[in-house]
Amino acid sequence: MLHDDEAQLFDVRRLAVLLEVVEQGSITAAADLMMYSPSAVSQQLRKLEQEVGQPLLTRRSRGVVPTEAGQVLAGHARQILRQMKAAQSDLDQIAGLKRGALTVGTFPTLAGSFLPIVIRAFKKRYPAISLSLRSARFDELVADLQSGVTGLCLLWDYPWNRFQNDSIRVTEVFRESTVILVAASHPLAGKEQVSMEDLRNESWIVRAEAHPVVEVLQRSAHDAGFEPAIGFLANDYQEAQAMVSVGMGVAMVPKTAVALQHPDVRVLSLGDEAPLRRVLLAQRQDKVYAPAEVAFQTTLLEIARERAGDYL
Repeated sequence: MLHDDEAQLFDVRRLAVLLEVVEQGSITAAADLMMYSPSAVSQQLRKLEQEVGQPLLTRRSRGVVPTEAGQVLAGHARQILRQMKAAQSDLDQIAGLKRGALTVGTFPTLAGSFLPIVIRAFKKRYPAISLSLRSARFDELVADLQSGVTGLCLLWDYPWNRFQNDSIRVTEVFRESTVILVAASHPLAGKEQVSMEDLRNESWIVRAEAHPVVEVLQRSAHDAGFEPAIGFLANDYQEAQAMVSVGMGVAMVPKTAVALQHPDVRVLSLGDEAPLRRVLLAQRQDKVYAPAEVAFQTTLLEIARERAGDYL
């Protein structure tokens, strides 16, 4: 228990979690609205209960209800968060986040998987900012950034070819594993993990036009002591999945490429053999970053921390 001369400081984020759970009457519903996992919400609630020193919620067969202490704290949380929102609004007005535009460069696999989650959170926080995306090849992304067409962009690299450019600052967003795609009817489809040695005699489906994934495949195969037999070229990863699904061959792809998985395709892990690529946020070194760019970076890295395990 607290004494009169002691002051208890509560984490504002945990208060927000408690309030959302109380108002929704469900940990799962609150997690969906706040774009957290239910386990993350439960963990924050446990920490808050430890700080308070008493239970805040009572679990029932259908959802949760606040205890008396939970109801009191939720009431205070509502006032605190309202005041915090007002303070943020005042600061946003000063920073210029109530207006303006931001163009972000990206590449297709990220634009179709991780980035929509970031955009949803960003638009919810800063609805007045006009946000647009430019999806392009690596060299075009760098050129757009350097010329000012984009304020920031997302790039990638692999351990054998780290991105270096003195005019560009990069921040690692997350690391992504490489996986193997096989048809549901393939003899290896029942396995969770395979090795490159298991795939020595396979015919491979790769991206056309000297796509970077071709080098990833060749390096992995060479490390296992064989030359991969390229059977078919695909224009994009959805086409590659379609080819795999009917048994035309197997494919090696970054994990974000199967965010929308074909029902007749199985995704297999390469375990410790899997090449890891870094997803990077890139910004010009000589630029004074606009408030909208800072806000987008903050949102991007926050979502990445929450979902880092999804891509390994």
